[in-house]
Amino acid sequence: MSSRTGSDSAPLDDVAALTERLAVLLSAGVSPVSAWGYLLPDPVLPLPPGHTGARDGHGLRGSAAEPPAWGIIRAAAEAGRRGRSIADAVAERARHLGGQTGAAWLGLAAAWDVATESGAPLAACLRDLAATFRHLGQLHRDLQVALAGPRATARLVMALPVGGLLVGALMGFDALHMLFLTVPGWMCLAAAGALLWVAHRWSGRLVRQAGMTDAAPGLLLDLTAVAMAGGGSVNRARAVVEQAAEKFGIRSGDGEGSEPLHAVLRLAERAGVPAAELLRSEARQVRRDARSAGQRRAEALAVTLMLPLGVCVLPAFMLVGVLPLLLSILSTTLRSF
Repeated sequence: MSSRTGSDSAPLDDVAALTERLAVLLSAGVSPVSAWGYLLPDPVLPLPPGHTGARDGHGLRGSAAEPPAWGIIRAAAEAGRRGRSIADAVAERARHLGGQTGAAWLGLAAAWDVATESGAPLAACLRDLAATFRHLGQLHRDLQVALAGPRATARLVMALPVGGLLVGALMGFDALHMLFLTVPGWMCLAAAGALLWVAHRWSGRLVRQAGMTDAAPGLLLDLTAVAMAGGGSVNRARAVVEQAAEKFGIRSGDGEGSEPLHAVLRLAERAGVPAAELLRSEARQVRRDARSAGQRRAEALAVTLMLPLGVCVLPAFMLVGVLPLLLSILSTTLRSF
């Protein structure tokens, strides 16, 4: 297995690629236990540059230098060989990762658990899940691109007070002496520092609120479609999904696991058609809605970031860049008389 670990590699795309490889192996007749083992690095291949881990019979032993995916795959393969739950092994490692990568692995663990419990075809379910992860990865990338401008604006604005101070020094005024070696300067510096700290926390909170409110929108709908593929009843499928969601911490920040799910199931029941495809279609719609909502929040962020600018950063700029300059001019003028 080649692991993409560069900064340009989206974690969800990496998990999607591994999930699809699992699906291909299972479709070819490889057992679930053996499939995880085949995903480990080939023991006859050279170690990656800078890797100090020792090899064992299944690839690489754990070390701090290896990509997190290898540790998760190794844990899943080991759990399968010992007859333990593969989903639990994946989830245990994923919880230590946290963030987007951990959430993706938890989603894979939940799907594996749901497919196993409901008797759904595992290979087909993993193919659908890989497509879901790719859609989610694109959704996260779109939001990051939309937030790039407001984030750059926030960083630039935070540098204004320092820039004002440097301009005053280049103009030949003794603003630095006034700011760092006098009591009024210390007071200005302390007040400006407090204002910049508030602006930094405020701006960071605004950016976080504009980010993704749900790590995996539509995933509960996809998991329900997986459970329905097992051929069980609707109530059985919902029970399996609810149990997996509770077990693996799959949550929906937008409530897509309740009302849209009920509406789709009622529609499938009235029309007498399989609910799985309707659920997947609804999940794709949820992700499209999440992308649109994220772009709207990013556009609004460009306006709301003006609040910490006007309330905190501009006063800090006056305290550090303008007031010491005026005090320096006034002191020089008074000494000349």
